[in-house]
Amino acid sequence: ITAEESEDEPSSREERADARLGEWDTAGGNGEGTVTKETEGDGQKDGEEAEQPDQTPVLGNKPRKKKKKRKTKKTSAGETQEDNDLEDIDSLLEKIEDTNGLSRQTQGGIIADSRPLLYVEHRNLNPENELKRYFGARAVLGDQRPRQRQRQYVRSTWLTAPQNRRVEAGAACIAMQLLDTRRGVQHFAFEHHREYQQVQFKFLDAVESMDPNNIVLLLQMNPYHVDSLLQLSDVCRMQEDQEMARDLIERALYSLECAFHPVFSLTSGTCRLDYRRGGEPERAFFLALFKHLMFLEKRGCPRTALEFCKLILSLDPENDPLCVLLMIDFLSLRAREYTFLTRMFQEWESHRNLSQLPNFAFSVPLAYFFQSQQEERSEMELSQARERAARLIQLALIMFPSVLMPLLDHCSVQPDARVASHSFFGLNAQISERKGRVHALGAGCLLPVWISLPVHEVLAMVDARDPLVEEAETKRKMRYQSAPRNIYRHVILSEMKEATAALPLEVTSQPVMGFDPLPPLDSIVSYTRPERTNHPSNESTLSLFFRSLLPNFNLQGDVRHDGDEEAGAGQDLNQGVNRLMAAMRDMLANIQF
Repeated sequence: ITAEESEDEPSSREERADARLGEWDTAGGNGEGTVTKETEGDGQKDGEEAEQPDQTPVLGNKPRKKKKKRKTKKTSAGETQEDNDLEDIDSLLEKIEDTNGLSRQTQGGIIADSRPLLYVEHRNLNPENELKRYFGARAVLGDQRPRQRQRQYVRSTWLTAPQNRRVEAGAACIAMQLLDTRRGVQHFAFEHHREYQQVQFKFLDAVESMDPNNIVLLLQMNPYHVDSLLQLSDVCRMQEDQEMARDLIERALYSLECAFHPVFSLTSGTCRLDYRRGGEPERAFFLALFKHLMFLEKRGCPRTALEFCKLILSLDPENDPLCVLLMIDFLSLRAREYTFLTRMFQEWESHRNLSQLPNFAFSVPLAYFFQSQQEERSEMELSQARERAARLIQLALIMFPSVLMPLLDHCSVQPDARVASHSFFGLNAQISERKGRVHALGAGCLLPVWISLPVHEVLAMVDARDPLVEEAETKRKMRYQSAPRNIYRHVILSEMKEATAALPLEVTSQPVMGFDPLPPLDSIVSYTRPERTNHPSNESTLSLFFRSLLPNFNLQGDVRHDGDEEAGAGQDLNQGVNRLMAAMRDMLANIQF
């Protein structure tokens, strides 16, 4: 392809040169003889080129003969040659995808992928690619499509599209280092430089002031301070300024991506970060990715959101500090990535017990059900998918009976009298029910019909006192008494009103900051904030009252030497009274009715 383009550009320049030479020859009186000689020598030129393809003419009119012949060949072949080249290119790309394709068909009808489960594709990190598939490039880009001559060269990033951002502003004070490599897994860590630590201390002071304007002033001096961007994004989102909130999150991601280590890979799924490192940008990176994911999901880009969800999970799959397992199945169904969801369930069920999570208990059989509706699969695959879907949905109804009624209600389906009156699916089962995102899985006209089939079978097992039903009841009583801290953190970040209202008092009683919600109890502190200067404890009640209104108010003034205390007692009293009156005037002047 490159050779074809490189030949086309010189040929066009050579054609323009031929035209200028032809005009000069005509003006000099030798034009007719030159043209006649060129046309007469066309037949001989073909033979010469066939015999000596590498010969380069240097003298006389031979250079013009070769260029003229190339022009004639191009015009005669024209679009046919170009179309054939494009068809050849497409066929080559298809062969490359087939040979390098990393998915293969197994004997059991399950598609096995040799890539890691949490492998991330770069092209799926750009939401514009997904929007182009839905609406077309013209509808997405419009008149903003950059022309080749007006292309601006900026640093290439994968997480966000840089919009004339400066790399130095974000990466000057943040760095990433490689800690160690164990069993093919690389562990990295962000670190602040001393200048960034000072900005971090100012940011904590601004947060304690409870005034967003202080954070805005700090960002004006440090436009790529990550925690300030996260906190101000929450403020903008509360004020319904979604565009500015999203832009602030993208700026935070851009700043962190500019500090990546050269061997840190977003796509491999083998790079790890420790969320427990407090004060460092690790937590900010997790939170920025999660909030960007939420914006993408609201924007209608589930495939891109799923890719970011896989990226977050790959950074710490064992601990999952933001508990993205509660939403990765939901995004997989919305993006119609049923193969990924079923593969994740098959590979992680043995050591993560995904079937004990209500969302996976219902989403995985739903994925198998949708796979059984795909006509491009073989009959054996369709039958296997139907069997697995029926078996797993039956186990899900036995383990989590409280989900059935809200799900049918969301689908506007009225259950029959036996199901509605049975205590197993009745009100007693719904006392501790939390819908979460399960209700969103009810989209589709085939789902109510499919899910209602095994209900009567489950009721028959309940009436027969099947040991499987009693075992599931014992598991519910033992395992779901309280939730771990990462689930609470996920509920706070997701802002699900029903789930937030059910948070325990130990979570709601403590302050929750947008830049660090519910920090881990075993946090690793790399540097500490210096203690703030304490005010004198011998101040009067009136002085403390005015200090609470005006932090800069100081009734006692500067510290005096011990020998001058008695001599200046009267003067200090007058100065104290004057300061008090000035503070009163300042306070009254600032009061607005």
